[in-house]
Amino acid sequence: MMHPDSGAKAKKKRQSRFLFLPILWMALLTVCPASTFARDYAQAKVETLEVTSTNYAGQPLSYPEGEMPEVTALIVHMPPGSSTGWHKHPVPVYAWMIEGELTVKTENGVEKKFVKGEPIIEVLNLMHNGTNTGKETASLVVFYAGFKGVPNVIKADSPKP
Repeated sequence: MMHPDSGAKAKKKRQSRFLFLPILWMALLTVCPASTFARDYAQAKVETLEVTSTNYAGQPLSYPEGEMPEVTALIVHMPPGSSTGWHKHPVPVYAWMIEGELTVKTENGVEKKFVKGEPIIEVLNLMHNGTNTGKETASLVVFYAGFKGVPNVIKADSPKP
């Protein structure tokens, strides 16, 4: 006889597997050595941007669980002197600076400057503010590894925490 919880456990396991596969694919693209891909794509040049188990503020990376995974990809353009406003992300966020510079400050005092060509492994559930501290537009490609119905960005109630 099956345990009454076994159906719910099997469903949760399938959902976790559904979430895990896209994350595994993204991790493989990031973590595998260039030679792994070079064998299959002899004319492709693979450049590792970053391999890490922590974000820029030193928090360990983690992947929240949810019902329906949803990936959002954006290009964000910020004029010189503009800011994102204080906000946090309840989902993992990865970005790549395609031009300009961005200085990010967190509510716990960490400050980091990112420039063209650098990856950004964003903080999770920590208020932060990004400011274009350069003289040209800062542009970045942003990927949110979120879930349907869960906001990718939560703005702070006050201007600064």
